[in-house]
Amino acid sequence: MRVIAGSARGRRLSTPEGRDVRPTTDKVKESIFNIIQFELPGAVVLDLFAGSGQLGIEALSRGAERAVFLDSSPRSLTYVRENLGTTGFADRAQVRNAEAAAYLSRTAETFDIALLDPPYRKEILPEILPLLAPHMAEDGIILCETAVEENLPERAGTFAISREYRYGSIKLTLYRNHEED
Repeated sequence: MRVIAGSARGRRLSTPEGRDVRPTTDKVKESIFNIIQFELPGAVVLDLFAGSGQLGIEALSRGAERAVFLDSSPRSLTYVRENLGTTGFADRAQVRNAEAAAYLSRTAETFDIALLDPPYRKEILPEILPLLAPHMAEDGIILCETAVEENLPERAGTFAISREYRYGSIKLTLYRNHEED
């Protein structure tokens, strides 16, 4: 696994091994960042269910100002910290060990972009998306990576599905603010 573009392009990232780990493929990662490329410069990014931190690190490499990495696994966050050190982005990152719902219930932070890549087929996002929506900037973007058969809610607060993209067995779902609807 590596950073595919930006200031840290080509840097190798460490990732935990095992059956529970499912790093985003380069093809899907490239698609994610093609979708959000114009919103990245200067953005505050939330990498929810961070795993190794590859999505947030890619965002920082491509011009995001700052990123918050959240995961409930201390083991995963060890890899996030190592990868932030490898890429030189530690000073632009916050690493948080918490369950997503608990974190979103207590934080006052606002994000421009939220990247959600939860464990597949666990039906986590229908609970998390409504908690996340109030923490998004008015022109913010929520991008979820799931298994293609997973159904996500049409709306989360004032955010609604804007578009879905399919890549084999993977689906990307883009939410944008539709407050006027």
